[in-house]
Amino acid sequence: MMMNLFSIFDPSTNIFNLSLNWLSSLLGLMFFPMIFWFLPSRMTIFWNKIFLILHKEFKMLIGTHSFNGTTFMFISLFSFILYNNFLGLFPYIFTSTSHMTITLTLALPLWLSFMLYGWINNTKHMFAHLVPQGTPPVLMPFMVMIETISNLIRPGTLAVRLTANMIAGHLLLTLLGNTGNSLSSFFLSLLVITQLLLLMLESAVAIIQSYVFTILSTLYSSEII
Repeated sequence: MMMNLFSIFDPSTNIFNLSLNWLSSLLGLMFFPMIFWFLPSRMTIFWNKIFLILHKEFKMLIGTHSFNGTTFMFISLFSFILYNNFLGLFPYIFTSTSHMTITLTLALPLWLSFMLYGWINNTKHMFAHLVPQGTPPVLMPFMVMIETISNLIRPGTLAVRLTANMIAGHLLLTLLGNTGNSLSSFFLSLLVITQLLLLMLESAVAIIQSYVFTILSTLYSSEII
C-alpha cells in the first residue's frame, strides 16, 4: 500500500543496487537520427532557427560586454532542461527535472560562479546592486538586508520553481489516470479527452519552464558585468 502520494516520484529502478533512473537524462540523444549530425535536415534547420532566436535574445539581455560564447552555454542549458521535461511526459520514463537533485545541481553552480566572479572582479558594482537608486538614507540598511536575502535564495527559487511545476502536472495526470478503472464508458471518454488536454498543457509547461529557468539565469549573469 502506498503511504505517501509523492512516493511515485521516488527513484526506484535499479540493477545491482545502482539507480538507473537518472539515465533518463541521456535518453534525448536516442531521439536524434544519425543523419541529423551530418546533413542539414529540416529538424536541423528548425533547431538552428530556435537557437539563433535564443542567441539574439540572450545576447541582448547579457549585454555587449559579455564573453564570447556565453549565450551558447545558456542555449545548452535550455536544450538539456527542455529534453528532460519532454521525456518525462512519456510513460515509464523517469522525470529527472522533477527532483531537486538535478535542478539544484544546475542552479547552484551557476549562481555561485556568477557571485564569485562578480564579487572578485566587480566589487563596487556588486555593492551598488545592494542599494537601489533613489533609496532614502534611512531605508538603506533594510534594503541591503532585503537585497542580500533575495540574492541568497535565487538558486533555491530557480530549483524549486522547475521542480514544483514538473511535479504538479505529473501528479495531476497520475491522480486522474488512477480513477479510470472505476469509471463508466462515458466518463472514461471524458477522462481520456481531459488527459490529452492536460498533456498538451504539460508540453507547453515543459517549454515555458525551461525558458524561464534559462532566462532568469541569463538575467542573474547580466547583473555581475
